[in-house]
Amino acid sequence: MGAWELRKLTELAEYINGYAFAPEDWGSEGLPIIRIEQLKNPNAPSDYFAGKLPEKNIIDDGDLIFSWSASLFLRIWKSGKAALNQHLFKVVEKPEVDRAFLKSFIEFYLPELTKASHGSTMQHITRKELDKFAASFPIDKAEQESIAAVIAALDRAIEQTEAHIAKQQRIKTGLMQDLLTKGIDKHGNIRSEATHTFKDSPLGRIPMEWEVESLSMQTEQITKGESPTWQGFKYQQEGVLFITSENVRDGYLDISKGEKFIQPEFNKKLFRSALKKGDVLINLVGASIARTAIFDLELEANINQAVCSIRPKEQVSPEWLCSYLQLPVNIGRLLGEQVETARANLSLGDIRGFTAAFPSTEEQKRIATLLLKQREHVLLVERHLDKLNLLKAALMHDLLTGERRVTPLLTQAAPQ
Repeated sequence: MGAWELRKLTELAEYINGYAFAPEDWGSEGLPIIRIEQLKNPNAPSDYFAGKLPEKNIIDDGDLIFSWSASLFLRIWKSGKAALNQHLFKVVEKPEVDRAFLKSFIEFYLPELTKASHGSTMQHITRKELDKFAASFPIDKAEQESIAAVIAALDRAIEQTEAHIAKQQRIKTGLMQDLLTKGIDKHGNIRSEATHTFKDSPLGRIPMEWEVESLSMQTEQITKGESPTWQGFKYQQEGVLFITSENVRDGYLDISKGEKFIQPEFNKKLFRSALKKGDVLINLVGASIARTAIFDLELEANINQAVCSIRPKEQVSPEWLCSYLQLPVNIGRLLGEQVETARANLSLGDIRGFTAAFPSTEEQKRIATLLLKQREHVLLVERHLDKLNLLKAALMHDLLTGERRVTPLLTQAAPQ
């Protein structure tokens, strides 16, 4: 492999800013005008320009585009001939530079570039920064291409894994809809009105065996916590685990970030909101409103005022109830008109009065088991995606700084 030498970014390519279109230039015919929005999502609606445009401001498939203002990122354009708007560079590499490698090279060094960028709230990178910034660069184009091939293989594996996750999420959504509205009989078959008996209910047609009741009738208690500071307590490094709305994720509890603890005395004073394993938690306010999880830890814990604890009766499966509350139609029923307000919130009365169609305990468990298997499969694939992203980050550092020379790494990027 060849040598690596210090190179300025402006020595590697020309950075051509897009055209400064005026509102009167916009139309409904001609070339689509590509702004940051369309660069992020080529299917986003765009204005059009039918006039004459310098060739340097026209882009086509394969061109490298650099968003240098506000949102800092690079894309290889793949959506046909278009007009490039200002605040976007068309990056034209020098003959001795591989385009795919240059994209990864700039992406890797973006954090360092942004340190020198102007504006605290509106970051942007000017040609001045591009001209000042220099990093070690492989002179041999063949080495650039080899490195780019390794990164491209990882990118393909990541894209395939992300697509698989998206597919499994769609399957999960469909499965939830079927299992939580039609259920599954003792033979393992999803019910349908063609083969099973259904009845009318306040929630629509439901299996004959199901009963509609409010949560207050099927739970031991429904309550919420309080802020420790309101009660004269402070957070500390250890003690009773304190759950907030940020810990309640979509279907699972996450205490890996923002872990908080309070004194045992707080738990004794607010004993009603002290948690038991199997309690179903639901967020009452904010951007994460109606997010639901099960408290499944063998720990002393309590909750704050933004989290509601639902303690199901013995005949109600916590896993089934958590899934039932996650169903989009049920979230819609729970929130009602709340989504239209500036700051939606749920009261304990909303939770207690919420009605659900309850199957038998045995059927709840069958439903929960099937949904758990699907969720475990998605989690397995998500963990594989995390490993691929970590591998890419490590290889990007090693290969783009020259700390590690290109070796047969392509097999590491193969999807599993």
